[in-house]
Amino acid sequence: MTARAPDRGPHATVVSDYDFEYYDETIDRHIGFRPVSLERDLGRLHAWFGSAHVKPYWDLDEPLPAFRETLREKLADDHQTLYVGCLDHVPMSYWERYWAAEDDLAAYYDAKPADQGIHLLLGPIEYVGEGYAAPLLRAMLAFQFSHPETDRVVGEPDARNEAVLGLAGRCGFEFRREFEFEEEEKTASFVVCTRERFEREVWPPTATADEADAIAAGERR
Repeated sequence: MTARAPDRGPHATVVSDYDFEYYDETIDRHIGFRPVSLERDLGRLHAWFGSAHVKPYWDLDEPLPAFRETLREKLADDHQTLYVGCLDHVPMSYWERYWAAEDDLAAYYDAKPADQGIHLLLGPIEYVGEGYAAPLLRAMLAFQFSHPETDRVVGEPDARNEAVLGLAGRCGFEFRREFEFEEEEKTASFVVCTRERFEREVWPPTATADEADAIAAGERR
């Protein structure tokens, strides 16, 4: 399977730099996801993984030469595709889209061949807490569900990361259980977003729902 599955709906197209793009009216921003390039993104990703708000959850605060090799290995791993997420064409987030059945996570639940998983972070601190995380995650989920065989997107965020767990809940994920994810050396929360719930409750987004989510999360626009 290829991890890139373009959505050809009315708001999302495949053009030049982006594998997926969407204009989100709820934040009045263009959202785009493009594949990570070692040459283009090494410096920015190294800086993002060294940020204080990222380090506790990713453990990739490495010297640049070591991080280069880590990123090279991630890019060579064919069970996942790495993306830079952009707002109005400005790089500001990092995403890993992966096939869950080929991941260590598959040992902890009944994985189906087309299940997809997701990892994410917001890079520059000025984007954190500004109400952008939910629109970005919704768009990535729409990208993942554009693969016709994918009916579930799963996640295993750190159980301590209340911000990500709250975000997941607002975007259609349901908490299933906590488990000791030994390969990642963390206590994880297993969460699942089904296509049926996502298309019924989350996508396409509406301004009213998005404003309610922002208020509930204490986010500012």
